[in-house]
Amino acid sequence: MNTSVKRVLFVCVENSNRSQMAEAFARMLGGNTVQAYSAGSRPSGVVNPKAIAAMRELGYDLSTHGSKSLQELPDVEFDFVATMGCGDECPFIKARNREDWSFPDPKHLSPDEYRNVRDQIREKVRSVLKGINVSVLYDFPAYGSKPLQERPDVELSFMAREMALLDLELFAMP
Repeated sequence: MNTSVKRVLFVCVENSNRSQMAEAFARMLGGNTVQAYSAGSRPSGVVNPKAIAAMRELGYDLSTHGSKSLQELPDVEFDFVATMGCGDECPFIKARNREDWSFPDPKHLSPDEYRNVRDQIREKVRSVLKGINVSVLYDFPAYGSKPLQERPDVELSFMAREMALLDLELFAMP
């Protein structure tokens, strides 16, 4: 595999759900061989608590991310750019490879439907990284879409169990 660092960008409208999760998966799967970015054509200014909860189930702290605009991106050529739902609002961004992904906006979906979108994004990111010659560091097991508290193979501390239960409450928010 190619050892040079690859730059990847994921763009959606609000930069609060899909593109944030895609950026997180690129970081998780690509490690230090990837510089992952996300942005929105009309950023909401916050990362959706449902996205934070969904990624926490897989061990990633998305609460450290912020919703960003396209203007905040570095002026570089990306190895790969994915757009998700922003259509003509996504201006031309220099990229060697680009795709438009048609994942539904999960912000109003049920927890199970939200996880399904998250898992589809994970698989797409994995495929893209392999396609641009990035060695994927960590392959999630097939049951990776289950919340941690439902996975018998993962032993959780008391605090982790409490956090997972709080995350489930966030999914119940309207």
